[in-house]
Amino acid sequence: MRFAAFLSLLLFLPATGAGALAPEEARHLLARTGFAATPAEVDALRPLRRTEAAARLIEGAGSEARTEAPAWTRDWSPPPRLGRMDPEARKAMLRTWRQQAVELKGWWYREMIASPTPLTEVMTLFWHNHFTSQLRKVKAPYLMYRQNVTLRRHALGNFGEMLRAIARDPAMLVYLDGARNRDTAPNENFARELLELFTLGEGNYNENDIKEAARAFTGWSLERGTGEFRFRRAWHDGGEKSLLGHRGRFGGEEVLEILLAHRRTAEHVTEKLWRAFISDQPEPQEVARLAQLFRDFDYEIRPLLFALLTSDAFWRAENRGRLIKSPTDLIVGTVRQFEIPIERPVVLVRLGRRLGQDLFDPPNVKGWPGGEAWITADSLIGRQTMLQFVTGTAEPVMGRGEGRAMARRSKMVAALIDRWAVNLPDNWSTAQSLTSLLVPVEPVDAAVLDRDVSGALVRRLLM
Repeated sequence: MRFAAFLSLLLFLPATGAGALAPEEARHLLARTGFAATPAEVDALRPLRRTEAAARLIEGAGSEARTEAPAWTRDWSPPPRLGRMDPEARKAMLRTWRQQAVELKGWWYREMIASPTPLTEVMTLFWHNHFTSQLRKVKAPYLMYRQNVTLRRHALGNFGEMLRAIARDPAMLVYLDGARNRDTAPNENFARELLELFTLGEGNYNENDIKEAARAFTGWSLERGTGEFRFRRAWHDGGEKSLLGHRGRFGGEEVLEILLAHRRTAEHVTEKLWRAFISDQPEPQEVARLAQLFRDFDYEIRPLLFALLTSDAFWRAENRGRLIKSPTDLIVGTVRQFEIPIERPVVLVRLGRRLGQDLFDPPNVKGWPGGEAWITADSLIGRQTMLQFVTGTAEPVMGRGEGRAMARRSKMVAALIDRWAVNLPDNWSTAQSLTSLLVPVEPVDAAVLDRDVSGALVRRLLM
């Protein structure tokens, strides 16, 4: 029924872009729904209309990772109680977790780079920044991996189902202190973030709503032996509660249903998706229209995403090239664009951390703020240095031995990009067409008008 409902949306939305996509339109759609736009991907969409192209990308998105996860993700063993361990054993356990954390982050980079449906990863990353958890607090990488699996499974599914799953997610229960939430001392951390960040947004509830929601979630905990959700009835406050104008003996499930019935939940999620796919300034009337559609389709994500991608606002010239790429978008997009082989994903992990986005470790419960916050004096230099290094136009400044090794690597990557440029299809063999592929808007400095594509042109466009 859900898939049929999604398809029926095509019949009721006005057609946008009656003709086939222009190259720059296909590039815009692919860049917003993936990490890059390759010549082959652009050519595949060009015969389609806007609605057809958006539908193809959304329908093709999956729900499972294609890259094999580290072996330790297949087995659960209860994490030791660090406070009861002797100092040496504790240090060894922390080293193991740190190594697993690097492997987990590297695995996700590899999946984002290799995925045949990058929209799946774009949406998983979006929800990772919406339902934030932090390895530094959760400690156990296994739990963070399982949360990533949950987010990916629901990434283009149903928001209500995802919300219910996340409320029971072990990593979330640890991160927001829900695992020890009991009637004798209700913990408000999860309740506060549930209302402020996950559903209603600031200003749409009061402190009493938080306290009452915290009482409702008492008893939602973990089974230490299995790492799975467990409801501990003895810890639950079964008394009457008052929340957002509703009164009753609510448990956590009832609180979630009350929040899903509230109009602000659909609007809050729609605003965040608008900022991710269209512009930093949501348009209130359009948000209201799209949020109503979201509710009408019972919080199915695909119809909402389709409506966003086929809206007039998405295709307006002033909204193209206006979203600042996150470090992950920049790194993965560069690697995908030029088909750069990555032998050691740890390099990407360290680079992402340096540029301000450490996967699985957002800075706080609000996640990465995005937008202009991505650009600081340090990160801007880091971005330029990364692109210059990747394209072979600069060598890193570091120790002599390491510098020589990195310089050799730089030359190898530059040679790959030169070969990529030479092997482009004929219809991408001019400076004008290549510019439309690599940059979202016309460059201010148009000195790169040589009609022949070369590695130098590619490097020039990326600087």
